[in-house]
Amino acid sequence: MSIDTRAAAPQHRTTPAAPRRGRPARRRRLLGNPVAGFGPLIWLLVVLVPLYTLVSASLMRQDEALNGDPLAIPTDPTFENYRTVLDSGFLTLIGNTALVAVATVAIVLVLSVPVAYVAVRTRSRLSSLAFRTFLLGVAIPAQAVIVPLYLMIGKLGLYDTLWAIILPTAAFAMPVAVLVLSGTMRDVSEEMYEAMALDGASPVRMLWQLAVPLSRAGISTVAIFSALQAWNGFLFPLILTQSEERRVLTLGLFNFMSQFGVNIPAVLAAIVLSVIPIFAVYLVARRALINGLMGVGGK
Repeated sequence: MSIDTRAAAPQHRTTPAAPRRGRPARRRRLLGNPVAGFGPLIWLLVVLVPLYTLVSASLMRQDEALNGDPLAIPTDPTFENYRTVLDSGFLTLIGNTALVAVATVAIVLVLSVPVAYVAVRTRSRLSSLAFRTFLLGVAIPAQAVIVPLYLMIGKLGLYDTLWAIILPTAAFAMPVAVLVLSGTMRDVSEEMYEAMALDGASPVRMLWQLAVPLSRAGISTVAIFSALQAWNGFLFPLILTQSEERRVLTLGLFNFMSQFGVNIPAVLAAIVLSVIPIFAVYLVARRALINGLMGVGGK
């Protein structure tokens, strides 16, 4: 009697090898995301092409700027346009604008740092109401209050002075400054405040020895923001000043547009000279500006 051993014998089946999953992922990492890289490239061209045109046209002669290609490299670059602008009282405009910017930053920092500290450390209804009042100033445009502001400046005897520009500019920069600084100071841990309080530190000492050093990023952000507001302000100098000696850069550029209305390279040279100082400040403090803006929301 024969026994069929084919059913009892184990059947060995070969299983297909598992696909390698690491190779496509590695390939995708090497190739990157072309769409995400194409977007910043377009944005870079949008920013750099006008800057290149601005600088190159400021180095051209009048006939070359009007009849030539705006994207072409100047065949015979000249600095005569810059000399024309500098001989037209441009240094006075730079000095007035720098004075306004420095005074505005000083006022904003001296006032907004204690206000933000009180808003963060005090839990009373009065401090909460004051903080909300400051935030309400973000929604009020300068154009809405320019008439009562003009009357107030006239009553105080500050019309046609640099203080007529400094004080309103600082006032309109205060709400954003308090918002940024309060968000930065909220990131300071409560345990550090309690440790200083146990050592007998007063609130003023905790402000200057703890909150201010740990809020350097927010303070730098506020300083840069206030300086930009003062440097680029146009409405207050236009309405609240009149004489040539009190003019700032924005109003001076506006007058250059009429004085050099036909001389386009001279106007562009004035714009280049006005951008250089504040752009240098931004390059130095750009990292602190980004870190401060990231901490606006607080905890």
